[in-house]
Formats: sequence, C-alpha cells, structure tokens
Amino acid sequence: MTARGTDWSLALLVALLFASGLGTWFAGDEGDAWVFAAHAIAGASLALLLGWKLRRVWRRLVRPERWDHRTIAGALALAPVGATLASGWVWAGAGALSAGGFSVLAWHTALGALLTLVVAVHLLARAKRPRRRDLVGRRQLLEGAAIAGAGFLAWRLQGSVNSLLGLPGERRRFTGSYEADSFAGNDFPTTSWVADDPDPLPGEYALSVGGLVANPVRLSAAELDADDELVATLDCTGGFYSTQRWRGTSLGRLLELAGPEPAAGHVRVISQTGYRWSFSIEDAPGLLLATHVGGEPLSHGHGAPLRLVAPGRRGFQWVKWVVSVELSEDSDLLAPASTVWSSFSGQGRGS
Repeated sequence: MTARGTDWSLALLVALLFASGLGTWFAGDEGDAWVFAAHAIAGASLALLLGWKLRRVWRRLVRPERWDHRTIAGALALAPVGATLASGWVWAGAGALSAGGFSVLAWHTALGALLTLVVAVHLLARAKRPRRRDLVGRRQLLEGAAIAGAGFLAWRLQGSVNSLLGLPGERRRFTGSYEADSFAGNDFPTTSWVADDPDPLPGEYALSVGGLVANPVRLSAAELDADDELVATLDCTGGFYSTQRWRGTSLGRLLELAGPEPAAGHVRVISQTGYRWSFSIEDAPGLLLATHVGGEPLSHGHGAPLRLVAPGRRGFQWVKWVVSVELSEDSDLLAPASTVWSSFSGQGRGS
C-alpha cells in the first residue's frame, strides 16, 4: 500500500468510525447489531493500519532532528487516535469504568469527535490528492482486504478473550451497554439527555392529545394508569441498560380515543422541557406511556408522572415528563435539535 494510499485509508476509516458511532445512538433493536459490529471492526482495522504506517515512519519519529512540520502534525495526531482506540477497548473489556466524573464510553465518544475534527482539518490543510496507483491495483486490493479481514478477526477474538479471562465485557449487551438494576423499580440509574433538570409537574397535571385528531382529549395521571403493561429494556447511550416491567396506557389506546384524521402520519411526544421525539403512527401501538415501573409510581427523575416507553429504541427517545401528544402529517425534523435546546430553556432548567 502506498504512503498516500495509507493516509487516505486512515482518513476513510476515521470517517467510517464517526458515521457508525453516530449510527449506534439510534440502533436499539437486535436487528441493528451490525452497526455496532461495523464500528468495532473499523476500529480494529484502524489500529492495524496505524501500526502499518508507524512501521514505515518509526525511524523518523524517534529522531526529532529530522522532524518537519508534517512530522510534528502527524505525531500530534497520534494522541487522539491512540486515546480513542484505547478508551474503546477498555470499555469493551474492563466494564463500566469512569474517569474524571464521566464514563469511559463518554470519553470515547468525545475523543472520537475530536479525532474526526483533527483528521478533517488535516485533510483540508495538507492532504494530497490520491493518484490512480494509490487506489487501484492487485496489491492495493489484497492489502486492503487483509487489513479488513484482520480487523474482523480481531473483533471476533475480543469476545473470546473476554469469555476466556472472565472480563466484565463478556456480559455486555449487543449495544455495548452494561446491565444496571433490572426489575428493581425506580432504583435503576437516572439520566437525562444533555442536562434537562425540570421542576416536578404540578398535582393538577393533565396530558393533552391533539393535532390531527377528531376528538382532542385531556387525561389526568389517574386516568392514564390503564393497566397496560409490557416488559422492555431501556438502553442508554451513556452505557447502561435496565429491563423493567412498565405500566400505564398504550399510545395506541390514546389514539383510539382521539381518533386520528386520515392525514395523520406521525405522533409527536412532547416533554415539559420542550424535548420531543416523533414516531410513525404505525409504531404507536407498540409504545407505552408509563405511570409505573416495577409496580412503583415513577419517580420524578424517571419522568413522573408520565414517560414514554419505546421498546427497541435508545434511551434518549424514551421522552420523560410527557405533557402532550400531537399528531401531524409529517415527521418532526427538528426533534433531534430539541434534545439540546431543551436543556437551556427555563422549564428544562427548572426555573
């Protein structure tokens, strides 16, 4: 593999890691396990290709008198690469560890974003356009295939090593999350996307169901405890999962009461903080608006008096402190942005 081909391959793998890492935030169903596998294989391939490159430039790196500005830039880039890879491996094997008040997975995410930014800046400032011989040819194909194959093998061996050594990583869910307080009621970890921290909802709380419906309705917390139950796993992007028995009202039941208009295609679930998420109306019967967990009324930290339970979706889509449900014709494209700005709103900060 040519030097220029190696550099572009490294950049391509970093881009693939960023895209697959972002994809893991939205992959909560077991059918999405391939996204996590692709991320792990790309990480192993990056490590192997980085070793390939270091073998060629090692002599220059250990002799500072031979450094130029490009060598310095490359040496500085090694830090985020190594830290990103190391944090991923630690999380995958050693368990749900923390450092500096944040989980190793959170550090891995932040370091990955930094690495992507560093590589993007380097490409814009210094990259040389790849030549035909850097991209095609039997040798290039065989070496690329060998690195990809070795990355796949390293990914498969990681699970075997965890099992052989009895490492905590053996017990991870397919998402990489570690179990926490399943079937323990409100005892499982309390988290909020970014920094939502609202005041408790008042005693006269009522949920409103509106938008494209024939009969807008308002229901009290007592009316929402309709004894609909399901067992579902909340899998947080922060790195834990917890399986609980939830009780409340099926979203499908609410839609039957309100009577969706023919044009209604999506359901928007809205929090007191302004945080919201949108779902296809076809998915509504599988969603639950929960008032209880494990036979206990929801605590405030877990979204009392009402939170969404969305099986097969990551935890940040399980909207807490739900105050309204709205039917609309199209999906809410601004919903992802609300997960950030809600933490800066007065209601989101409890003021």
